[in-house]
Amino acid sequence: MEFDFSKDYILEDDRVLLRPLKKEDAEFLVPFAEQEPDIWKFSTMPVAGSENMKKYIDLTLRARIDKKEYPFIVFDKKENAYAGSTRFYDIQTANQTLQLGYTWYGKKFQRSGLNRHCKLLLLTFAFEKINMERVEFRADVLNEKSVNAMKNIGCTVEGVLRNSMPKMPEGRRDTIVLSILKNEWFDHVKETLRKKIDYMS
Repeated sequence: MEFDFSKDYILEDDRVLLRPLKKEDAEFLVPFAEQEPDIWKFSTMPVAGSENMKKYIDLTLRARIDKKEYPFIVFDKKENAYAGSTRFYDIQTANQTLQLGYTWYGKKFQRSGLNRHCKLLLLTFAFEKINMERVEFRADVLNEKSVNAMKNIGCTVEGVLRNSMPKMPEGRRDTIVLSILKNEWFDHVKETLRKKIDYMS
């Protein structure tokens, strides 16, 4: 199946629903920007605060129109509440690669097992529906929580891009690069991730 930026992809299981982000979703995400400033410690752009969150949403929606990114809002069925956001970006259909990131959740939803459900849905879609050969992940090398979460779902560390981009509120960051390949997904990553989800259930 060819990836179609104009199509509204819905990904869900018994725990989580991922649907395309909309402008109107600001009402669900603004409270995180206003009330949980620690979430944005490693952000590469200002997100804390109502207006910053609205700009953040506008920018990613524009990127979808420009066929650069495809953002989702995350709904936690267990809590019956919106939990955060994630997206595909740097989508290269000719090379059969994409990046998965800009993932964040409110504190209530962190370490709850939600992220594993999201990643299972997103990776299944990437490798089994739109035929990607490689999914890449990036993070601030100092963001241990995020890096450990990526390693925990089966990502392989490829290296560090030194001084690669600006970070908030000032300075530059070293970016760690991780990935999962299609053969790794089918060989062991998918099954390992499923077992970890079952263990958390």
